[in-house]
Amino acid sequence: MIEIHCTKKLLARLPVDEQGNLPVSKTHGALPTVPGQLSPLSGWHANLLTIQRRNCVMFVHDTTRFPLFIASLKKPDFANLEYWFEDALMNTLMKCGATALQLKKVGHALQRLKMDSQTDRSVQGSLNQMGQDAGFMLEDCKVDEILGYGLAANLAQRPCMIKSGKDALWPERDFLALLESLPEQGAAPNPRTVQPTLPENVTSMAGFRYRKDRYH
Repeated sequence: MIEIHCTKKLLARLPVDEQGNLPVSKTHGALPTVPGQLSPLSGWHANLLTIQRRNCVMFVHDTTRFPLFIASLKKPDFANLEYWFEDALMNTLMKCGATALQLKKVGHALQRLKMDSQTDRSVQGSLNQMGQDAGFMLEDCKVDEILGYGLAANLAQRPCMIKSGKDALWPERDFLALLESLPEQGAAPNPRTVQPTLPENVTSMAGFRYRKDRYH
């Protein structure tokens, strides 16, 4: 599983069960789960932001401070937050120049999300700062006309200071380094994110998604 430490404001919007699990999407199915085992991608904080009267969710990875930004969520989208997390993670990594092998490792490591309210002050501080920065970055554009991948990738390229460390974290560099450290083979890959190996001169469009109401 992948643990997501949510603010009370966000958790109140999520239709989770007593174990902190979101309902299985009838459209997208469920991510795999390894009972009693955390995914190497586990450990994120998440907060609900209101930007231009739209509901947005910001995620920050605990150890690297790598951010994800999901814009303009409607009520049904909160039940499908597992899908939107996966979508934001894969597409933001592509914006950051992740290699095909790194994306494949992510596909192997993706598991179901488990939501809780256990937050860390240091990570919470980074989450709040990135949320404020996102609001400033969106002042000159409409939040309901963006996907958020580029915004998150931009935030990932900035240094992030933490209270417990002398050196700054560089979210993009540090998260990609985390992916490099993962084994090439892991749990059964998620078929929604891992595509068959193709010849170098062939490009698959399976990983690209077009939605009429969201772009950029």
